[in-house]
Amino acid sequence: MTEPHDPAMTRYFLMVAARIVPVAGALFGLVLLGRAVTTPDRILGLAIVLAAIFVMATLPRALARRWRTPPAP
Repeated sequence: MTEPHDPAMTRYFLMVAARIVPVAGALFGLVLLGRAVTTPDRILGLAIVLAAIFVMATLPRALARRWRTPPAP
């Protein structure tokens, strides 16, 4: 017997992914920054880290705001 689709479970997993994926990106940027030999590689690593931090700070809140229950009339 199949259970009905629950949108809250899907949103929960998307919210968890929205928190984990930027952390992985920031770690990738840190590895790139640490192993960089040339200046363009260092700039790229720093840009990836800064972009991941920005996404970590904004995406979960934006998703929560988008999925908020509308106020009752």
